Amino acid sequence: MTINLDFETEKRLELPLEEIITEICGAVIAYEHCPFSCEISVLFTDNEGIRIINRDSRGIDAPTDVLSFPMAEYESPGDFSLFREGDPELFNPDTGDFFLGDIVLNLDRIESQAREYGHSERRELAFLTAHSMLHLFGYDHMAEGERSEMERRQREILEGKGYCR
Repeated sequence: MTINLDFETEKRLELPLEEIITEICGAVIAYEHCPFSCEISVLFTDNEGIRIINRDSRGIDAPTDVLSFPMAEYESPGDFSLFREGDPELFNPDTGDFFLGDIVLNLDRIESQAREYGHSERRELAFLTAHSMLHLFGYDHMAEGERSEMERRQREILEGKGYCR
């Protein structure tokens, strides 16, 4: 697994960001039984940075907590059967890693939502990372059935790593 971290803000949290991101990304990859080594890009930004990305990519001119940009299109969530190693659109030719996608995390929201929900910033970062990773595997939460399935997966992944509310 390769995780590329980048910062678009001067804001920092007193957390081992790389350690938490690596732990949760690895947990989701294992949970989903992904047969490939994966490459994920993670951008840390703030309210203004994510507002601009949200506006430009989704037409929503407002900040949000996390954005996910999957590289692959799944016929059904977590179904890897259509992907072939070596496909240059989906696999890094230098490392062989599956281009899973991009995650954009809003450090301002991690801080404020941790306070709002009454848990630690560490737990909020873990939750948003798990949530975003599931989006990268094709899960969504627009319909009720999808939402409950995604929530169940998030809960199992986080509890498996000791992140409880």
